[in-house]
Amino acid sequence: MPIKIPDALPAVETLGSENIFVMTEYRAIHQDIRPLSLLILNLMPTKIVTETQILRKLSNTPLQIEVELLQTASHVAQHVDTDHLESFYRTFDQVRDRTYDGMIITGAPVENLDFSQVDYWDELCEIMEWSKTNVHSTLHICWGAQAGLYYHYGVPKYSLNEKLFGIYPHQVVKKDSPWFRGFDDIFYAPHSRYTTIRPEDVAKVPQLKVYAVSDEAGIFAIKSEDNRHLFVLGHPEYDKETLNLEYQRDVKRGLDIHVPRNYFPGDDPTREPVVSWRSAGQLLYTNWLNYYVYQTTPYNINEIRTAR
Repeated sequence: MPIKIPDALPAVETLGSENIFVMTEYRAIHQDIRPLSLLILNLMPTKIVTETQILRKLSNTPLQIEVELLQTASHVAQHVDTDHLESFYRTFDQVRDRTYDGMIITGAPVENLDFSQVDYWDELCEIMEWSKTNVHSTLHICWGAQAGLYYHYGVPKYSLNEKLFGIYPHQVVKKDSPWFRGFDDIFYAPHSRYTTIRPEDVAKVPQLKVYAVSDEAGIFAIKSEDNRHLFVLGHPEYDKETLNLEYQRDVKRGLDIHVPRNYFPGDDPTREPVVSWRSAGQLLYTNWLNYYVYQTTPYNINEIRTAR
């Protein structure tokens, strides 16, 4: 997929070195085509890492996508250069009058806080409310999924006894779903979180259906019946080294953290991690884009508002 991003974004060089087709703004304006308009609300502190990981997953279909990056104005990011934010990120006030074919809301390392204790919670609620009328389909990831389930449907989150941390096997529940078309009977996905949701709470909401689960990690994927909201409780976009870097960080902090499950051969952190989730993660993003964004969004993007 030729993803259209600003020429100077750090991801351009990284993805180009991986032979991923990245279309710069200059080339895109010379094509007579209506690209999909996609907004990424990046709540992770490691902005550049996360934006690169997600852009990598958006890069494997023949569609052209115009990507914009969104940050919260009510929270000051501590781990990214302000010049990067000023150059490549917008605030909600700058996009609230726009409409988008798709939106991604990332995870955030705040799951141990009550939602109301998160300093940008009110702003996030405003954005999620706005997405009901201004976005055709929204994909929520990890804590972003927990936040979306709570805001839109009242599904609560619960603390775990220990961090859910590693690579876990999953099974597809709705095998005829386009979202999981092409998936193996068993697929793997990374998890890294201290909280979870419970099946009985999801079952109380008739508009929601569970699409994939794990015996160890619990519910993995949920979708609303109208295809407007999709929720993924793991991190299918993670790179090979992401869990390793998180593990080493937590060890240095002196936290009581176990080795990520099923990640290092023999659970030996001195050995190189083995990637077992890349193809499933790619399919999950690609199928969302194809079946729930491209196939159903109005050709006139301004009709997204009137279609609601």
